Amino acid sequence: MLAVAVSVLCVLSCAWLHTSAASRLKSPALPIQSEREPLPSKGLSGCSFGGRFYSLEDTWHPDLGEPFGVMHCVQCNCEPQKSRRGKVFGKVNCKNIKQDCPNPECEDPVLLPGHCCKTCPKEKEDDLHKSYNDRSYLSSDDMGPGESRTDFVALLTGIKDSWLPSSSGVARARFTLTRNSLAFSITYQRMGRPAKIVFVSVDGTTAFEYKVPKGNSDMICGVWKNIAKPLLRQLQSEQMRITMTTASTRRDEVEGKIIKHRALFAETFSTILTSEEENSGMGGIAMLTLSDTENNLHFILILQGLIKHKGKVQMVYRQHVLREIRANITSHDPDFAEVLTDLNSRELFWLSRGQLAIAVTTEGHDPKQVSGFITGRKSCDTIQSVMSSDDALMPGKTGGVGSAIFKLHDNGTLDYQVQVAGLTSNVLGLTIEQKPRRRNKRSVLYDLTPEYNGVTGQAMGSWSRLEARHIHMLLQNELFINVATAHNQDGELRGQIKALYYSGLDAPRHELPTPLAGFFVSPPVRTGASGHAWVSVDQSCHLHYEIVVAGLNKADDVTVNAHLHGLAEIGELDDSSTTHKRLLTGFYGSQAHGVLKDISSELLQHLDQGTAFIQVSTKMNPRGEIRGRVHVPNSCELGHRGDTEDTEAEEVLPRDPEELKKDPQTCFFENQHHAHGSRWTPNYDKCFTCSCQKKTVICDPVICPTLTCPKTVQPEGKCCPVCDDRREPKDMKATEKATENPEGCYFEGDQKMHAPGTTWHPFVPPFGYIKCAICTCKGSTGEVHCEKVTCPALTCSHPVRRNPSDCCKECPEEEKTSPGLEHTEMMQADGPRHCKFGKNYYQNSDNWHPWVPLVGEMKCINCWCDHGVTKCQRKQCPILTCTNITRKEGACCPECTDSIEDDEIVMKTPDKRRSWRH
Repeated sequence: MLAVAVSVLCVLSCAWLHTSAASRLKSPALPIQSEREPLPSKGLSGCSFGGRFYSLEDTWHPDLGEPFGVMHCVQCNCEPQKSRRGKVFGKVNCKNIKQDCPNPECEDPVLLPGHCCKTCPKEKEDDLHKSYNDRSYLSSDDMGPGESRTDFVALLTGIKDSWLPSSSGVARARFTLTRNSLAFSITYQRMGRPAKIVFVSVDGTTAFEYKVPKGNSDMICGVWKNIAKPLLRQLQSEQMRITMTTASTRRDEVEGKIIKHRALFAETFSTILTSEEENSGMGGIAMLTLSDTENNLHFILILQGLIKHKGKVQMVYRQHVLREIRANITSHDPDFAEVLTDLNSRELFWLSRGQLAIAVTTEGHDPKQVSGFITGRKSCDTIQSVMSSDDALMPGKTGGVGSAIFKLHDNGTLDYQVQVAGLTSNVLGLTIEQKPRRRNKRSVLYDLTPEYNGVTGQAMGSWSRLEARHIHMLLQNELFINVATAHNQDGELRGQIKALYYSGLDAPRHELPTPLAGFFVSPPVRTGASGHAWVSVDQSCHLHYEIVVAGLNKADDVTVNAHLHGLAEIGELDDSSTTHKRLLTGFYGSQAHGVLKDISSELLQHLDQGTAFIQVSTKMNPRGEIRGRVHVPNSCELGHRGDTEDTEAEEVLPRDPEELKKDPQTCFFENQHHAHGSRWTPNYDKCFTCSCQKKTVICDPVICPTLTCPKTVQPEGKCCPVCDDRREPKDMKATEKATENPEGCYFEGDQKMHAPGTTWHPFVPPFGYIKCAICTCKGSTGEVHCEKVTCPALTCSHPVRRNPSDCCKECPEEEKTSPGLEHTEMMQADGPRHCKFGKNYYQNSDNWHPWVPLVGEMKCINCWCDHGVTKCQRKQCPILTCTNITRKEGACCPECTDSIEDDEIVMKTPDKRRSWRH
């Protein structure tokens, strides 16, 4: 990886790079190699940089690998260029963007981890006067690296310019775009259940079609996965439309434009406006929210096919007009924004019960009207909470867990299901609360304690008296659930109640999930983390899982965006044999989800009997930090061989070569087209595994595991040696030898068959080979079992990781000169060899800070010359467990702003407690 960094440094020093030059950036130690050809896909222009392909006009921050990391102050972009013959190609241009940083308006700006520019620090929680809508204190850890969410909305009404009668149906669609997946929640009125939903591109062609499953609900949930970049651009630029059609004899069709809207972020109430007229083609939607502290109701109307002249907007209760606003809306300005001030107690009560309506009426000879009742915002997301001791008002490490799910009805009733486990003492109180307005006083809104059953550890019931403000706070993720015990009367567990975005998986979110806690690990782990998981098995015997965690240990260096927070595993709890574990996924942030298709009949049986578990392991607790027992009744008698996929990848099936050429996500490599998600062994080197990730070819060197057998053989056409078949592997039992499966095991990671008894490191695209885990093919059953590598304890004070791909660190030792020296190295072998780094030469044992073009000297990285080998290491930073983290200018390690300010508070008022988290 150091060789890669040197190569990229040379690229940055030139500040530009042609695609043909990028293909020459290669090194034996490079885990992600660039294509030998100028472009990885025929007919597509772009740039290759650091082994990755970028489309024209793409921008990115270069990643120099360990220990340098991502250069956040350097921005590269792929600029389109034209040759003399008119052919378009890409050229990489990199520049330092630090000089473009705006000047902060505060006196003491801070540099946040992962940022280039300083920003003003957020206000601390000591003001006690924060508004209800100020959600700066809420966690954003559920976002993975490089992820961002964009919300869209669409109003769907009947088509008026068709010769067919227009529909009276009206639908409202809300979309959430995460990377290249678009989740949608659609509600509709005055029409039958749709049969299909079609996304239409700017040229009128079908971009994606979704077949609506049958059902009685007025809510449709779905996901459009793996959206191609050209279609993403159309979506972002509001050039895409959506149509919805019924399959009934009276064919209804509604359509609308997908747009972004400023009101989506704050929306907590909504309504669909329909007309009583047949074939009207009219309709609208309203997005509403309460103001921060006053009882003002803000709303925005989006109307279609109605307003041509002036009109009026009325707030109605049982046909009685409570408020009226004159509306000056024209067809050129379809959005109407207004505020209803100072709602009284009766109006707020009717609002919370879904009994208030909005009516829009036009004036003139032929007046038209659309109206609808106001209810809490509807979506396919799940309102849930994970309660952990790390999130308690006085944080601790108890190993306990709390889990809750909620459902909000149109009449303002909130159904709840709560479960707790692993507590240190009896439960005294179970309450729904808002953020404390004072440090020493909790703000309780509703007491669930009467419904709590101490035997089962569960509470189920309904909160039927939610106020409008409570609904608003619930849908803005501003409420918390607190568990008080005899030993922790202020709260042993606490969790934020927030929406879990719809993922499209077949997971039973309406049921209580499986709780995950350190209490369930063997032996128990006293941790502040906890979690819960939904697990199901479908008709094809595929396992669907969704995991949410809270309080997990963070990375050593919080500037590393792509740090793996944990590994999720599924295994068998069987006292009669050794525990077998399967790697589900590695995840960032606080969520993980996916589908496991390669399931053995034994594991399916354990799931059916309730003797299986899900476990999350971390760097601090590699043998498991939280765990939960899983019981999924199923009728799958035989295991199903397939593959493991996450929600970002569609199932990879053989496709026609001509179709592959037309697919914009296809990769072109070694004169062949490869589908997105496919994996193969390249012709140029059998010791590499390549995968196609959305037009980008990523090739990783095969990492061979260390074998324990006395004799090994090198199979023809294989990269790694295996134990000699004539000798028995040490870990194979007699029963396995007698019933060995001659076909071996199929592993989805590399999509290959492995011989019985062989071991290998798992391949997980796009991360490559995971050297911290090792997989074994069990010859008796043909199953693959993967376990994490346990690193040995080290006695030295400064261990080093010799190679970036190594899992475990080692104690440094003097490297010896190789006995087989070539003639050109004889002169250097007589004495210590020098090192070359960049354009400079260094003598043996010299130390220096590397200089990076466009960035300058990197004082937080120390390099030294070790007998001709350049070694670099980033300064080791302590693990931080605080919430607010910052990095001072010139400092190598981040630090807690909480501790700094708390120290100042303690110095000023030594008789008061230190600040507490909530």
